[in-house]
Amino acid sequence: MNASQDQLENQQAAGGERLSDEQLMAAFSQGSTEAFDNLFSRYQQPLFAFFRRRMEDPGQAEELTQETFLVLLRGSSGYQARALFRTYLYAIALKILRAHRRKAALRATLLGAQIMGRKVSEPASDAELLVRQVMARLDLADREVLMLREFEQLSYAEIGKLLALPINTVRSRLFRARMALRELLAGSTAGWATKLAETEERA
Repeated sequence: MNASQDQLENQQAAGGERLSDEQLMAAFSQGSTEAFDNLFSRYQQPLFAFFRRRMEDPGQAEELTQETFLVLLRGSSGYQARALFRTYLYAIALKILRAHRRKAALRATLLGAQIMGRKVSEPASDAELLVRQVMARLDLADREVLMLREFEQLSYAEIGKLLALPINTVRSRLFRARMALRELLAGSTAGWATKLAETEERA
């Protein structure tokens, strides 16, 4: 039994003390399948939500979530704790997302279609549609910073490492994105209210 796996079992036996992500990944990289199960349990839903917010098809979001864990599995033996585990994991997720987008764009170009194979299991609510539409109008780089901060709740340092940006640039893009989002939401909400009023007048 290796040291990391022994530590995992000893701490669990001592009262279920919660190991850090980094400790679990170290144990997993040395062969502990139980450590991987714990990491999977912690991050399956957050990762799915990460992809789901960036695409309309929940099936694709699930596939990319599984692909992220497969990459984690394949690269576990070479893992080195140079950053927080979640930074490492989201870096993998971002690479997979970008590769998926490149493939989707190539398919659309080759087949002459802008949207391929879209299957939405449940219709989005009006509020969700509004947020999606407004978020899509933000600058791509600013939008990614905003989503990593607000939804994934990563620190400025983590976002900077993921996107290869200085922390001050992360701060300025986040501020700019929040201001733009606020203005766009205010304008979109006003537009929807006007349309609703017009509909009610005609009724």
